[in-house]
Amino acid sequence: MTPADSQAVVLACADPRLGAALEYVLATPGKQLRARLVRASHQLLSEDPCDGVESVATAIEWLHSYSLVHDDLPAMDDDALRRGKPTVHTVYDDATAILVGDGLQAAAFALITREQGLSLDTRIKLLELISSAVGFGGMVGGQALDMAAEGAAISLDALRQIHSQKTGALIRAAVLAGALCAEAKNVDLARLDGFAGAIGLAFQIADDILDVTQNSSTLGKTAGKDLAVEKSTYVRHLGLEGAREEAERLLAEALGMLESYGARGTALTDLAVAMVRRAN
Repeated sequence: MTPADSQAVVLACADPRLGAALEYVLATPGKQLRARLVRASHQLLSEDPCDGVESVATAIEWLHSYSLVHDDLPAMDDDALRRGKPTVHTVYDDATAILVGDGLQAAAFALITREQGLSLDTRIKLLELISSAVGFGGMVGGQALDMAAEGAAISLDALRQIHSQKTGALIRAAVLAGALCAEAKNVDLARLDGFAGAIGLAFQIADDILDVTQNSSTLGKTAGKDLAVEKSTYVRHLGLEGAREEAERLLAEALGMLESYGARGTALTDLAVAMVRRAN
């Protein structure tokens, strides 16, 4: 069975409305940064092609998409714009948006379990890594902390904790997942873990900067939202220039973790720079 066949199987949906909402989400895949991290991390450590990498990259993007669909709901961040078009719950309804997100999460794990291009041991490691990244100690827990902090004064350390879970955990999982597909050694996993931690925070700082410097049309989502709900951000803590300096410091730290790989690290270093210095 090809990767496309496997995707079709795990995304099969009998309900027309739910199927249409799923197609609506998948029709705008975004920048695919996490999928690109999976591929670039694998490329760093292996020259051998691996069909399983694409399934893992796709699964992680589905998890990211599910998180966005749920984050946009009225009970969460309550947003009407995502990836340049109306959010799922505004086009369909809240219940359909919840079900789309739930289904994408389940499908992501199903896709990995079905991937015969990866050994059983690798699949188990991937499932452990990724499920932890999106669970209570990762993305879901980070979202809860983020919502609890709205309108409250929190420390910079607390803010880092929120974003290391809400945003950074899935970025870390993407980087390490590519490495696991390449059967990485412990020394490589440690370096890439350090890289991912730094680039995940730098990515979030860049997001905070863009929220106050770009418009909704450029971002593809509602600009100025963090300010409107009095959310703690790096810009609030450090000022605009201070936030930019911190993002560059973390980028340099991340790139330093890859220096020993030389030219093999080009794809991953280029992607890291693009993630931090992006315009949207």
